[in-house]
Amino acid sequence: MTAHDARDDALTPQEGPGADRAEGAVGADGAEGRGEPDEQARRIAAARGARRLLARPPAAVPLGERLTALAADAADVADLAGPTDMYGDGVVADLEDEVARLLGKEAAAFFPTGTMAQQVALRCWAGRTGNATVALHPRSHPEVHEGGALATVSGLRTVHPADAPRPPTAEEVRDFEEPFGTLMLELPLREPGFLLPTWDELQEVVAAARERDAVVHFDGARLWECTPYFGRPLDEIAGLADSVYVSFYKSLEGIAGAALAGPQTLVEEARAWRHRYGGLGFQQFPTALSALLGLRNVLPRLPEYVSHARVVADALREALAASAVPWSRVHPQPPHTHQFQVWLPYPADVLNEAALTQAEETKTLLFWRWFPDGPPGLSVTEVTVNGPGLAWTADDVREAVAEFVRRLP
Repeated sequence: MTAHDARDDALTPQEGPGADRAEGAVGADGAEGRGEPDEQARRIAAARGARRLLARPPAAVPLGERLTALAADAADVADLAGPTDMYGDGVVADLEDEVARLLGKEAAAFFPTGTMAQQVALRCWAGRTGNATVALHPRSHPEVHEGGALATVSGLRTVHPADAPRPPTAEEVRDFEEPFGTLMLELPLREPGFLLPTWDELQEVVAAARERDAVVHFDGARLWECTPYFGRPLDEIAGLADSVYVSFYKSLEGIAGAALAGPQTLVEEARAWRHRYGGLGFQQFPTALSALLGLRNVLPRLPEYVSHARVVADALREALAASAVPWSRVHPQPPHTHQFQVWLPYPADVLNEAALTQAEETKTLLFWRWFPDGPPGLSVTEVTVNGPGLAWTADDVREAVAEFVRRLP
């Protein structure tokens, strides 16, 4: 799934299997793959012209519109008469304080990318534990989307206590045959379908790592939308881990950026490594402002998105089962967050053509982009449901599925 990372580059208010895949209607947080230029331009034009979509992909939002919105709303989260942010003071420091408060951690540090934030966190823990081995899922973000950066850049070694397409179990962590200094858990585990363990399972996995004298780090790029599934507030979820990384663009619809939260001493060390890695930007106030706006405006709505994603997923499953397609799967059922996968037994190019034609002819964008990421003969897309998707009823979904299927051979 080497094409995934490119997908995060072009889509961000929502997301897509592998946003690093992309989503826009049924998927939109992050990633538009680098497909054929004509097809990409056609897809963006279709999204911009659509009157109905489940999530609006960042690629479909004109630059001027984003800049205008940021300027119009910035005064809601910052004193615009104050000094311009320089090297992390001002609005960036305000953002760090807010993240630390929300996650119940002593401190937080802003990073330009999640890749850097997690490398720094894992490197710091390796120094503190004396063990540079990181246990994580083989389909987690560092293993799939970062070009081997943990080993190549940071000198870390990764091992996989579990390789099934699901989060690891406490037994797998406890019984793994070699020591590791840090257990990294991606919540939700995106590649197999935005999957989460139950709250009890998560507690047991963390306890199993502690029994092995390992620290626990959460890849919480999408942690914001996990609260409905766990039935716990953010600070209680984050409280299970020694450190947590969160993203500002994947679900919160910010421009970019991430934060690492944890103990004060760890964050202070992380700031030193951030500078060494080239992550201390001179001025990052536009990104920080958009993140603060995401925390204020989008974070409170995520439970509603999760709830409605279940309505959409049910309607998709029923409509596909009743259609002429020979086989289909909506996974997981019900969705654990506001994002999930759909699988169909057609080539990706056939499904993409059907989705684009539907959007162009009916102004309804159901699926953003399909990828041949499964077993031979199966293609997958990621579905994201956010603000625009709340207007869809189950009947709207069934109607859109019928129009989509009608365009398949």
